[in-house]
Amino acid sequence: MLGLVVAALVAVAVPNWWCGREADAWFRGDAARVRGLAEEIVAFEAEDDQLRASGKGGELTDMWGLLTHQMTAQGLAQICLAHPEWRDRYAPIATRAAAKTLLPEMRSTFTAAWHGQDGMSVLDGPNGHAYLSYPALALGMARLVDPAFPADLAAQQDALVASYERRLLASPTALLDTLPGEAYPTDIAAVAAAIAVHGRATGVDHSAVLAHWAQQVRAVQIDRGTGLVVQRMGVDAKSHDAPRSSGTGLAAYFAGFADRSLAKELADGMFRQERTLLGFSAIHEYGSGYTGPGDIDSGPVILGISVSATSFALAPAHAFANHDVFTRIFRTTDLLGLPLHTGSRLRFTTAGATGNALLLAFLTSGPELAQ
Repeated sequence: MLGLVVAALVAVAVPNWWCGREADAWFRGDAARVRGLAEEIVAFEAEDDQLRASGKGGELTDMWGLLTHQMTAQGLAQICLAHPEWRDRYAPIATRAAAKTLLPEMRSTFTAAWHGQDGMSVLDGPNGHAYLSYPALALGMARLVDPAFPADLAAQQDALVASYERRLLASPTALLDTLPGEAYPTDIAAVAAAIAVHGRATGVDHSAVLAHWAQQVRAVQIDRGTGLVVQRMGVDAKSHDAPRSSGTGLAAYFAGFADRSLAKELADGMFRQERTLLGFSAIHEYGSGYTGPGDIDSGPVILGISVSATSFALAPAHAFANHDVFTRIFRTTDLLGLPLHTGSRLRFTTAGATGNALLLAFLTSGPELAQ
C-alpha cells in the first residue's frame, strides 16, 4: 500500500517539477532563454527573407503571416526595451518584420471580405478595417526601439494612426469593424495599443482618444457577469457572440500598451476562467452560462478549454507579475509545446513559426505596459 502511495506521489510530482523547471527563469526574464527563443525567430525571419528573394514561394502569407511577423516585431521590440544592450542586434529585425506586415498578401483575406477594398487605400474612408491595427502596432514598436527606422514606414504608421484616431473618436461605442458588420473588441484593443505606442514614439498626445476607448470598453464591451469581453459585436455594441477568454486574453495583452488599469481588469476576468489539475492549468473559453465550439481565434476547444486562451494568459500573468498563474500555465505550455534547445537557439517544437513568435511576445511581455 505504501508503495502505491509513493508511486502515485512520484507520478504527480515528477511531471509537475519537470514541466515547471524553467518557469521561474522565464518569469525572471532569464537572458539565455529569452535570447534563445529570439534567435529562433531571427532564423525564421532570415529564412523568410531568402524565400521571398528567391521568388519560389513557400513563405507565410495572409492572416498567419501577418500574425507571425507582427508578433516577431513586438517580441523583439519588447526585448530591446528590457535589454537596451541587445538593440543593435534585434531592432533592425523588428523593423524588417514589421515592414512585412504591410505587404498586400498579408491582408488578402480581409481585402476579399471587403469586396476588394484594400484598407490601406481608404484611410480617409469611414470603414473601420481594424485588422490594420496589427501592422500599425508592429510598426510602432519597431519605431520605438530602432534609431534607423525608415521615414517611409514612419509616414505610413502616422497615416494609419491618424485614421484610427479619427474613426474611434467618431464611434460612440469605440467599436470599429474588422469585417463588414463585425467588430472585434480584441482588434480595437490593438488599435488603442497602436495609437498609444505611436504617442510614445513621437510625443504626440493621444490621451483623448485613449480615454474614450477605455470608457467604452468598460461601458459596452465587457460582459458584466463574466468580466470577459464579447468576442464579436456590431459597431452598435450589439453582441454577435458570447463573452470569451481567447479574445479577452489577447485584448488584455494589447490593452497593456494603452491603459494599465483596464488591462488588469481584463486579465483578472480571464484568470477567473483558470482550471487547474495537479499543478497544471488552462483557460476555459466560455464564462458561466455560455457554451460553444470555438473558432479560429480560440483554437481547438476541448472540454471547454481553449488552446489559444491558455497561451494568451502567459502575457498578462508575466506582465502583472502573477507568479502562481504564470507557473501553472507555463507547465501546460511546456508539456504541450515540447521546448527544444539546439545550440544557442530554443524553440517550442509543436508551436511552429507562428506559435514561437506568439510565445516570444507573451513570455517577454511587460516592458510595453502603459505607465
